[in-house]
Amino acid sequence: MYNHKTPFAKLALASAVALAISSGTAIAQDTTKLRISTHFSVETLSGSLAAEFVDDVTMMSGGSIEIDMFYGGSVVKATETFDAAVTGVLDCDMTGGAYQVGKNPAFQFAGDLNGGYSDPYQQYSWLLHGNGYEALNTLYNANDMEFVGWWIPGPESLVSTKPIRGVDDLDGWKFRAPPGVITNIFDRLGASPIVMDFNEIFTALETGIIDGADASTIANNVGLGLYDIGEHTNYPGFHSMPADHLACRKDMWDDMPEAHQRILTVAMQALALKTTTKQDIEMQKAAAELREKGVTLYTWPEEEMQKYREAVAATWVEYATTPESKELLAAHLDFLKDIGAVK
Repeated sequence: MYNHKTPFAKLALASAVALAISSGTAIAQDTTKLRISTHFSVETLSGSLAAEFVDDVTMMSGGSIEIDMFYGGSVVKATETFDAAVTGVLDCDMTGGAYQVGKNPAFQFAGDLNGGYSDPYQQYSWLLHGNGYEALNTLYNANDMEFVGWWIPGPESLVSTKPIRGVDDLDGWKFRAPPGVITNIFDRLGASPIVMDFNEIFTALETGIIDGADASTIANNVGLGLYDIGEHTNYPGFHSMPADHLACRKDMWDDMPEAHQRILTVAMQALALKTTTKQDIEMQKAAAELREKGVTLYTWPEEEMQKYREAVAATWVEYATTPESKELLAAHLDFLKDIGAVK
């Protein structure tokens, strides 16, 4: 029998310590390098919050996750970011699922259930507690990507050079729209949606190519300078509440240390909370400032909102044309029924 003071025990202890140190060093030296692109410019609130996300990940990982963040679509357009990650030009896409509806209409329901959720927290509840991660990754994994998380600014506000008091004012209204179901909804309401990239909105408004834009929240619209041209908007927003995402190339994600996967997932949840709460504050401030500057803010009455909801409900059914889109829409609706939000 021996104790910790015998030479053999000391040697065994020393070997165990050396192994632990060497293993720990190996883990510490694991480095994940990510090239991520977001369509938001760094000057906007969302862009500055994306920069905070990078800092959080760097600090939590002790520098073992290195992120090069490209802002304002500086590498590729928002619609091309997903494919750029899949093909290795980038590693992760920090735009939104609705930009990929050309691949499968299911991606619409991966980003925005227009008019379905009443606020971001209800939508986060589906993701965190309604099996949302699994439902989304059924779609994303089939397209060689891993869904990591959402960050939802909140209800968006339309920008317009003309009054937008209700549905009648949408007749013939030419506006920038993102790809996806929103174009079908507004076309049903008489508008003329034009799909164009995020960074083309200002020039298109300035030159009169469009009368308005579905761009972002009222706060982000201020950051983009859109109210310097369009002096009409709606607040609070109602038509859209898109969830921007972080999605990374599937094979790269699978090769990543599990600790790094967890850091990125939790950092996205922190970004989600910071984004929604900060945007809510900034939207209220922006609305007050715009009123002071003479911008007209419209709040649609209930009868106009009902017309919008009817258009949304009809378009959802029309848009869900693939098995994946039907399954994802059903996953949302089942949750909304469970909590009594829809019948």
